Amino acid sequence: MTRISRRGLLRSGAAAGVLAATGFPLMAQAKRGGKLRMAINGANTSDSWDGRTHSDAFMINCAQGAVFDCLTEVSATGELVGELAESWEATPDAKTWTFNLRQGVTFHNGKAFGADDVIESLNMHVAEGAKSAAQPIVANIAEMKKLGDHQVQMVLKDGNADFPFLLSDYHILMYPAGQIEEAIAKGIGTGLYMNVNLDPGVRFVGKRVDSHYKDGRAGWFDELEIIAVNDTSARMSALLTGQVDVVNRIDFKTEPLLKANPKTMIFEVTGNQHYTLPMLSDVAPFDNLDVRLALKHAVDRQELVNKVLQGHGAVGNDHPIGPANQYYAKDLPQIELDLDKAKYHLKQAGMDSLNVDLHVSDAAFNGAVDTAQLFQATAKGAGININVVQEPADGYWSNVWLKQPWCASYYSGRATEDWMFSTAYEAGVPWNESHWDDPRFQELLYAGRKELDSDKRRAIYHEMQEILSTRGSTVIPMYANYVDAASTALAHGENIGNNFQLDGSRLAERWWFS
Repeated sequence: MTRISRRGLLRSGAAAGVLAATGFPLMAQAKRGGKLRMAINGANTSDSWDGRTHSDAFMINCAQGAVFDCLTEVSATGELVGELAESWEATPDAKTWTFNLRQGVTFHNGKAFGADDVIESLNMHVAEGAKSAAQPIVANIAEMKKLGDHQVQMVLKDGNADFPFLLSDYHILMYPAGQIEEAIAKGIGTGLYMNVNLDPGVRFVGKRVDSHYKDGRAGWFDELEIIAVNDTSARMSALLTGQVDVVNRIDFKTEPLLKANPKTMIFEVTGNQHYTLPMLSDVAPFDNLDVRLALKHAVDRQELVNKVLQGHGAVGNDHPIGPANQYYAKDLPQIELDLDKAKYHLKQAGMDSLNVDLHVSDAAFNGAVDTAQLFQATAKGAGININVVQEPADGYWSNVWLKQPWCASYYSGRATEDWMFSTAYEAGVPWNESHWDDPRFQELLYAGRKELDSDKRRAIYHEMQEILSTRGSTVIPMYANYVDAASTALAHGENIGNNFQLDGSRLAERWWFS
């Protein structure tokens, strides 16, 4: 069994034939049984089993984390392993990839999984009228060929050394060919848990599948119940009173109560999650670089880390590449609170003062409202008047994000630099939350994607981080650790995934009752 990490993948070069053959670690200490109850935020009444629309914790944990599978998976140790793909290989230019699919896998309705399902599931994301955050990933596939019932070849428009990582994206779920509409309506996947009921924005109930290909390696609970609790205080209360076993995104204000309770434990990992305040770069006044720079120098980042994160994170530098990424540019000059510089840039923009609205809700991230208010208080010293518009939590992602000129948001980060940049900063992609379109940045994006030399890639990605930090249209004041909590009745493996919250959004697969 060979597992190739992100570093190993790039170091070996995509030309090295078979890049990963994978299985799952045996966990002799784990045992089967019980019903896991989770209280998770990020739910909406518009939720469905359409992976193209998933954007927050509730549906990600229900779908990729329970009912559906992807072709590849980022393990708890950060390595890339196969899920429905067993192995893959590439040509030296990283343009042609051949995936060998796992055999003996069936969907929950009994249909056998194979190459046709892969091709049709991927084509969903580039169908006419489809609005998928994974569209940029799939759009780079020029041709897909079925080489056999369990083998698919994908020819890319441009080489991409990270391509197998991208196929672990939580939007790119595998659906049964010819039955996709039914699968979206009923929740028919190949995952460890079969959909019993989904009440959108309220509750999901799943039942463990018998004779699953991951038996003995994952999927230890007999039943799974995920309850939508967007209110942070209500989630903490549900755990403290024993109504649920797991909660995500703990409230730092009630952290002492959780620590003092002998029946609860807090688990924290450092990843690439970052909190953002994106400005639409094609809407005045944010289309003016000096206005953006004035705002960048008017926020006290350390204060936000101290007061909003209670120390559970680190200062950000207005680019999305975090300390867990391979090419993180830790040597870039840090943008500091400097009210004189903020005033200078306002003057360069022809302004004595600035009045702007900042639309926020704690649905964006825990403490988003506090973040906006602290920013408001600091910016006043530079003549910047921020009107904090508090939006309802329900519908925030559909009614505010991507629509208001300046708002609060967050990203979990991505396992590779190209994946992160392509998701949120490539010109024209659905989740480009600031409408960022810089010619030099786009040129570097395409060059870095197909570059196999690690030193050259590092130089490319460092320049891209510098461009966003010094010219970008998103204020990224802080990296936030993943801090979740659970009952001490639960147990887990040696490592907890740091690519997403809740053990890489795979807690329902990886944990068990002790």
